[in-house]
Amino acid sequence: MNAQHFDTPAKARDLRTWLAHLEATKRLAVLRDGVPLRHTLAAIAKRLDGSQAAYFPKPDGHAIPVVSGFISRRAWIAEAMGVEQAGLLAAFRHAADNPLPWREVEPGSAPCQQVVHTDVDLHALLPIPTHSEHDNGPYITAGLVIARNPVTGIQNVSINRIQVHGKDRMAILMLPRHLLAFYKAAEAENQALDVAVVIGADPLTLLASQAITPIDHDELEIAGALHGAPLAVSKCLGSEVRVPANAEIVIEGKLLPQLREPEGPFGEFPKYYSARENREVIEVTAVTHRANPIFHTIVPAEMEHLLLGSIPREATMLAHLQRSFPGVLDVHLSVGGVGRYHLFVKFRKLREGEPRNVILGAFGTHYDIKQVTIVDDDVDVHDPQQVEWAVATRFQADRDLIVIAGAQGSALDPSTTIGHDYGEDEVAPPHLQGISAKMGLDATKPVAYRGHVFTKVRIPGELEIDLDREIVRGATVDWHEAKVRP
Repeated sequence: MNAQHFDTPAKARDLRTWLAHLEATKRLAVLRDGVPLRHTLAAIAKRLDGSQAAYFPKPDGHAIPVVSGFISRRAWIAEAMGVEQAGLLAAFRHAADNPLPWREVEPGSAPCQQVVHTDVDLHALLPIPTHSEHDNGPYITAGLVIARNPVTGIQNVSINRIQVHGKDRMAILMLPRHLLAFYKAAEAENQALDVAVVIGADPLTLLASQAITPIDHDELEIAGALHGAPLAVSKCLGSEVRVPANAEIVIEGKLLPQLREPEGPFGEFPKYYSARENREVIEVTAVTHRANPIFHTIVPAEMEHLLLGSIPREATMLAHLQRSFPGVLDVHLSVGGVGRYHLFVKFRKLREGEPRNVILGAFGTHYDIKQVTIVDDDVDVHDPQQVEWAVATRFQADRDLIVIAGAQGSALDPSTTIGHDYGEDEVAPPHLQGISAKMGLDATKPVAYRGHVFTKVRIPGELEIDLDREIVRGATVDWHEAKVRP
């Protein structure tokens, strides 16, 4: 993809501009004042998920409004990026491969630092929702957690669930990725790790935070590439961490060494609850925000959550597979597979046996992948009915099924714990968490076959029909005479 074909529209430059665009195009619903932060706000946002963003002006009477669901459709994300939906993965991959160093603004000039709080009570200051029925209290679900590698100084950006369980203390889940590696390096020296939790970032910076990159690749530089210009950042008041200058809210703090506190249960993306466990702790030192900030929350396991995780992964997986298998044309992490576990691959097959190699290669793209289905190039991998049709008519389990036992999978997949005798408050030890079986389905037709046995049925001209020309608008039928009245 050439850079000159990539022009991000101004409507996505910050959160407010994007919300104004959604409102102008009837894709934002303004809710009544006073919606309760406990459960009701999330329930309303879930009902609107994928149709309209939800804007809550005074939740529970709080002065700070809450927004949710503003990138809950794949087409909206493509629109924010300024590309057609079919070019979404290529545009994201281009940005990830061509990051732009960020641009630092003058100290004190960043919108995200217009108001400063150093005596912090998070529960009083911010409208933090409690989402699901058995969640153990209010959670920050859309916070970009930014930290610097204590060895190299290069930043990492991720979204982590954060339970707010004190006025200036939060417990955080860190999976075995870059943020946890930074923390472990600092903890080994008995040092705290400076972090910032950014709430209310623009849609493209949110998307960039989920890029699958090697360690020491700052996702804010990918955000700049998605915007088509270096991202404006500001140095935190109390650390060297840089944050998006146009964000709504920034929580500054430190990940404390040698300290764990209970976190969970919490309703996660697989649509099940993760267990209560002792997690690492952030001590909050300051909160800064715009003069009239907006708080963003992601309803767990709904489309905004799933798409943020799946689209960057798809872009990485497609690029990885195409390097080894040029016949790979497209990939899709299905919604039914919670945007993580089930991968559909469109493949132009030239030789028997190729799909098996693609399946094995796909499992290597990310340990979360649990099931890979390979289909031919006449199947749309974004249409689950077409994929199911291919499995129904081109797959035989005794011939086309691959099963790999005992592989590393997702620790958040509850099926990986079935058969283990753990008590209500017990969890599997870390070395046993997420042990999973992998399954590959070759749903491709044979390279050679007789007659039309595997020829897809179509009617000549069906794709060219213009129904506006063929249908007589406003006509009625006299059913007694069986005649049409114009």
